[in-house]
Amino acid sequence: MGNKPELSISQVINMSFGFLGIQMGFALQNGNASRILQTFGADVEHLSLFWLAAPITGMIVQPIIGHYSDRTWNKLGRRRPYILVGALLTTITLFLMPNAAVFTTLLAPLWIGAGLLMFMDASINVTMEPFRALIGDNLPSNQRSLGFSVQTFLIGIGAVLGSLLPFILTKYFHVQGTSEAGQVPNNVIYSFYFGGFVLLLTVLWSVFKTKEYTPQELRSFSDTMVVEQETAPKFGLRAIASDIGKMPLIMRKLGWVQFFSWFALFMMWVYTTPAIADSVFYLREGNRQDLYMEAANWVGVLFGIYNGVSALYALFIPRIAKQLGRGKTHALGLSIGGLSLISLFLIKDANLLILPMIGIGIAWGSILAIPYAILSDHLPAGKMGVYMGLFNFFITLPQIVCGFFGGMIIKYFFHSQSIYGLLLAGIFMLLAAFFVPKTKR
Repeated sequence: MGNKPELSISQVINMSFGFLGIQMGFALQNGNASRILQTFGADVEHLSLFWLAAPITGMIVQPIIGHYSDRTWNKLGRRRPYILVGALLTTITLFLMPNAAVFTTLLAPLWIGAGLLMFMDASINVTMEPFRALIGDNLPSNQRSLGFSVQTFLIGIGAVLGSLLPFILTKYFHVQGTSEAGQVPNNVIYSFYFGGFVLLLTVLWSVFKTKEYTPQELRSFSDTMVVEQETAPKFGLRAIASDIGKMPLIMRKLGWVQFFSWFALFMMWVYTTPAIADSVFYLREGNRQDLYMEAANWVGVLFGIYNGVSALYALFIPRIAKQLGRGKTHALGLSIGGLSLISLFLIKDANLLILPMIGIGIAWGSILAIPYAILSDHLPAGKMGVYMGLFNFFITLPQIVCGFFGGMIIKYFFHSQSIYGLLLAGIFMLLAAFFVPKTKR
């Protein structure tokens, strides 16, 4: 019985290359879903309710995909079949979502858009969850910080491209960036098309360039946690419920960190565009469509900046974590992100908004890498997929809570001033830093 062999950096990159395309699609969704829904008639205080589609589907899909991918083995392996199917579905949805108005003979375009948002997130979750488990399957413990950092780097690159695409198409290729009321601008439509193609191509690269260990090989490695499962249900919801009851303690502790982190992120994704439009571009004073579109395009640039910073920061995470430990490194990143979100409440100059995006990028890079690196060391080989899927519960639950109550908070406590949602996000990010558990490495 030996340890898993270390993989070369090119093998680690190939294994996660599909994340570049996945995050490109995810960034297009994050940066433009609120714009699309508002174009089709959604009110600002209702946006968080429409965004509930994403976390609810993730909460259901990821544990199921993780559970069955743990028990799947065919010519493509155990994780890659799910990655491939998810990528195909996500690509189709990216093509359809900005064209929701075409289906008005069936339903109102607003509800078509919300339904496609739900289907897109379900498809992204089918694709993304097995990629997380693949790192735990294929890498020895000492390379997992590297593995998840490489994923974060690729996520950052994909997110930068996805966030900047509408801006780039308008500025450099003269694609129309504004439209009549009720219509999605061409720069957004073409961005979704391009993102779909990139997602499919990058995922295909990972699927055909990556080798997976068989379940028997995984059990033979001495650096892999193995647990006996003879008395536990083997398939279905009963098995998942049994796994929840046996959840590792470190996973429960990280759950609080994830809850506050992702509550903050959800508030940021939903309310940054209307908040910046009101507080920086002064949309309230003019109620002009062109000002809103200008603000939305600039938010795309800002999101691209924080994702770019996260990609660069990911390159330094293994070294910083080696010096400070994973727990302290994560607490530091979250603290920087929290203070940066709070500063958005104070800044009134569009160009100065770039500065807090640097801090938010550091927090985002840490959120995407360190919790998974900590968790993967405490999971058994045969349960890597299901526990990575269940860990998603601590990501989706805060988004659901925020989705139900965020709009009411904005409307009744902050009198529909969405900038206060970013202030609240900063406070929650600081709470996440407070709950980070201590780790030995």
